[in-house]
Amino acid sequence: MVVKLFFPSCCSEADSGLLIGRWIEEQNAAVILAVIHYPFIPGQVKQYLNEIHDATKVDVCVLGSWNKHNSGPKEDLSQFLEDLSSIFPHDLWLQLKQEKQNQSVFSCQLVEKDGKDKIEKVILIHYDQRKVMLSKLHGLDSKTPQDIGNTEMDSKNITSDFATIFDTVSQCEILFMIDQYDDTPIKFTHWQTEGREASIIVELVKQASVPICMALSFFVTLVSYISLSVLLNVWPLRFLWSKLSTCVQVAHRLEHLQMITSTTKAQTHSEFMRKANLFVSFLIDVALGILLISWLYQKNRIGQLAGALVPFADYIAKELQNLLEWLMGAPAGLKMNKALDQVLGRFFLYHIHLWISYIHLMSPFIEMILWYAGLSACLGLTIALSIVSDIIALLTFHIYCFYVYGARLYCFKIYGLSSLWRLFRGKKWNVLRQRVDSCSYDLDQLFIGTLLFTILLFLLPTTALYYLVFTLLRLVVVIVQGLIHLFVDLINSLPFYALGLRLCRPYVLAVGVKFDVFQKVSDKPLHLLMQINPLTYGMIIQHYRLATYSCYPKDSWAALCKKLFIGELIYPWRHKTEKQD
Repeated sequence: MVVKLFFPSCCSEADSGLLIGRWIEEQNAAVILAVIHYPFIPGQVKQYLNEIHDATKVDVCVLGSWNKHNSGPKEDLSQFLEDLSSIFPHDLWLQLKQEKQNQSVFSCQLVEKDGKDKIEKVILIHYDQRKVMLSKLHGLDSKTPQDIGNTEMDSKNITSDFATIFDTVSQCEILFMIDQYDDTPIKFTHWQTEGREASIIVELVKQASVPICMALSFFVTLVSYISLSVLLNVWPLRFLWSKLSTCVQVAHRLEHLQMITSTTKAQTHSEFMRKANLFVSFLIDVALGILLISWLYQKNRIGQLAGALVPFADYIAKELQNLLEWLMGAPAGLKMNKALDQVLGRFFLYHIHLWISYIHLMSPFIEMILWYAGLSACLGLTIALSIVSDIIALLTFHIYCFYVYGARLYCFKIYGLSSLWRLFRGKKWNVLRQRVDSCSYDLDQLFIGTLLFTILLFLLPTTALYYLVFTLLRLVVVIVQGLIHLFVDLINSLPFYALGLRLCRPYVLAVGVKFDVFQKVSDKPLHLLMQINPLTYGMIIQHYRLATYSCYPKDSWAALCKKLFIGELIYPWRHKTEKQD
């Protein structure tokens, strides 16, 4: 049987004393947490260990003794160690002694409760107590969290045996709060012996965070109450808010602010990481927005942008006019139905004329609109990008109208042809049972069906050409908006705090451990050095990715191509939760 002894590296230079830790019987391992120096009173040590047990619910006890090489005569120390084993009874008493010739090599002796030496193979594992204390061990077999309810990765679900070691060190945080400057009858050696790790700036921020969070929470609650008022939730406005990317992003950020400014302390590691990731994401978003404002309002870039916007809209309208004139002729040598071609072309040209008039009517106010829209970047870069997406949607509204007209007309003809094709085969669509049934038709019905089928079939190429052209134009606009929303979704979902921890303190988010041979001396215990394996960047994004309002298309490429082929409208803003007929 092998006994694994986890020894903190910070205690290798400690003076002689008692080894305080926890014995894990199911793993046949002992975790050393601290060394109590001589002199001490055994009663006070027992009382303090009972207080630690009541506070942490961890079975912390005296596991043995630690003997430094310069502690005095061997005979006196050996006799004293035997007396200690009787005062602090334990099934297995550890006696660690530092070698005089090589201080990095320890000799270990295991003494049973009856005083007999127990011959066991001991492996001394040196670990960095500070890193283990601050780290959070993640399980490799844990499922990917999709929401906050599934992000809790408790150590009970981790199959690794080292989860107990990490939990023991982290739960005994109160033990490490005593340093050498405290006036206590018991002196310890642990990772904070030289002084507790703290920052004045962090403490000041903690003190100031409570009133700031209360004020922000009141402001966010007030804004949320106003946004949920009856006046702003009448049907036309509610429909408009749900379609504007800016309103959706503002509502999403308000939810984040409500969670960030909550005065309730995070109870679990996942809740803390979610709050921290949201806070850092919000700060980065606002910082990028302020940088955008500083760039826009320098050298009158807003005026330059407003001055270039109207000519650009005129250029797009002129190109659309040229495209429609090309379609009204003989595009690519194709022979279209002239009457339908002229009707559709003039219809769309009239819409372009209306659109140009609308743009020139709004041109005096465009600079003012852009000036105030640019100020919204102080709320975050994502808000500014959402406004840009809405502006693109408004500027290309005529292209969207062309796409809808062409798609509806094309879809009507496709469904008409499919219905008339069933008529020739003696079939019909049963609406009640949602299936195709047999049906007998008389001669007049077949004659009228043949006429309608012929008309729709010969008009289909002209309609299909217009539908194809405007669908391609619509797809270009959707791709541009999709790239903007992809960048917004990236800022909203990336766990910046977790990625920062991985960059600056990779040991905090651990996925496992590895061992290196530290010392190997004959007739001495094997010394191993335990090092922490951090989570990879991909695993961090997988575990701590934040939920966003954006929805990814659930349809496959085949389903998307089918919708485009039969002329069904594709709404990129439609969410998965909305029902579709």
